[in-house]
Amino acid sequence: MFRHSRYGILRHSSALIVLTLASSLLAAAQISVATYHYDNYRTGLNSQETVLTPTAVHSSSFGVLKTVVLDDQVDAQPLVVPNVSITAGHFRGTTHSVVYVATDNNSIYAIDVTSGEVLLKPNFGPPVVQPLGCGKNNPDVGINSTPVVDLNSNTLYAVVYTQQSTGPAYFVHALDLGSLTDKVTPQLVTGSHTLTSGTTFTFNATYQRQRPALLLANGNVYAAFGSFCDRSPNLSRGWVLGWQTGTLTPLPGNQLMDTQATDTGQYFLSSIWMSGYGPAADDSGNVLFVTSNSDPSGNTYDGVTNIQESVVQVSSDLTTVLDLFTPDNVGYLDENDLDFGSGGVMVLPDQPGSIPHLAVAAGKVGSMFFMNENDLGGYSTDTNNVLGTYTIGGCWCGPSYFVDPKDGAARVVSSGGSTIMVWKLLTSPSPSLTEVTSSPVLNSAGTGFFTSVSSNGTASPIIWALSRPQGKQTAISLYAFSPDLGGTTMAQLFMGTAGTWVTNGTNSNLVPVVANGKVFVASYKELVILGVKPK
Repeated sequence: MFRHSRYGILRHSSALIVLTLASSLLAAAQISVATYHYDNYRTGLNSQETVLTPTAVHSSSFGVLKTVVLDDQVDAQPLVVPNVSITAGHFRGTTHSVVYVATDNNSIYAIDVTSGEVLLKPNFGPPVVQPLGCGKNNPDVGINSTPVVDLNSNTLYAVVYTQQSTGPAYFVHALDLGSLTDKVTPQLVTGSHTLTSGTTFTFNATYQRQRPALLLANGNVYAAFGSFCDRSPNLSRGWVLGWQTGTLTPLPGNQLMDTQATDTGQYFLSSIWMSGYGPAADDSGNVLFVTSNSDPSGNTYDGVTNIQESVVQVSSDLTTVLDLFTPDNVGYLDENDLDFGSGGVMVLPDQPGSIPHLAVAAGKVGSMFFMNENDLGGYSTDTNNVLGTYTIGGCWCGPSYFVDPKDGAARVVSSGGSTIMVWKLLTSPSPSLTEVTSSPVLNSAGTGFFTSVSSNGTASPIIWALSRPQGKQTAISLYAFSPDLGGTTMAQLFMGTAGTWVTNGTNSNLVPVVANGKVFVASYKELVILGVKPK
């Protein structure tokens, strides 16, 4: 049974879904996807989908309903909120179920989920053009991360990257859902941290890339930062910053992943990027994320002043590193640019057994680490003190989660390489994972991709995935699979074009969003809405 948490999130023993709190029965049947990968655990699970069953998706009537033209590339995941009262523009005074899409042109669209009409489209300033000459992103870099919605206050929070007369700058905006206008003055992103020498290192927006999705937890909005192509590694480091909701007052604490004052190569980094996956929050409000490479000499890790290639758990006020896990080959990862932090960390909903709090994460090497979230494993030079290590393929990706309807056991969905793998969670005698099924090889670049899962309670689970194209402008394919407990290869329900991508050396870190009988895919200059076509 769902119950309210103190952060306005509804929690279930097998999932965490963000729902609207509307009073009508119609509204109660509609869910909101208000944050990246559906919830703060980052499970990617919508367990309230009653329309898109395997039979409906397998039907010839499932396909593209609407295509909406956008003004630039989209790296952020769409967000969905039903029954929004529009209070500005041509549609003022009307109520709509809305999908919100942020583009690299610093525009945020409010789009009617049924008609595809653009209800609102404010712009928040010119994007930064080709930051530091980095080609591993859209030529224009504006809103690069997934915003987050506070349903209790009807506020959308976004981080905007914009070119000012004084140079690039980041601003945090708190926008009214119905008008997409600022509720308070946007907050310029600043920060400072003391290095080991006692000197102060200051946040510089020219060198920091805000790619991971935003996190709303503990009454705060959190954002993590990495680099542009690892350019200027002497000036770029991994930051986690936070602001109080409502006022956007900066938190007094922050985290800098590399506080070393000197390095022979002047190569610091320990960035946080996770291919756009958002930092997670556990039941205590602690914040978890994965860091990436530092000096390629491979000898700067100490787990205190430099925390690269690690799953990191920090306190809600960002003052304390509480726990971490670092693979025993951290030096090798640094030497070969094999970022652990190319993927995100997922916290599993509470499980039965002696270790109820669990987490999984994987990176470029393709090793998926299964961890006790209360004791991540620390660092050892000769072993990985985790619950298990599993091979999934190179992962510029992040895991998903669901509960199997036949045996009631949790499943972890990995998406490394070009294949989805479903892992059953065994809780006795100690937690472990065992592979139960996998997908056919996807038409993807072989560097992983992103998934989400829909189900009706635990019934009728469907795994949704978006291919990651390579080469010049190529199609993005949406896949739907029905995981089959009795078979080694899951059944493919659907595969069809759901967008395009101009790669130019960039990855499409896109997540399919399933809500209220529709699937939303935002890509290169378009939003595609799919569902069951009316007869």
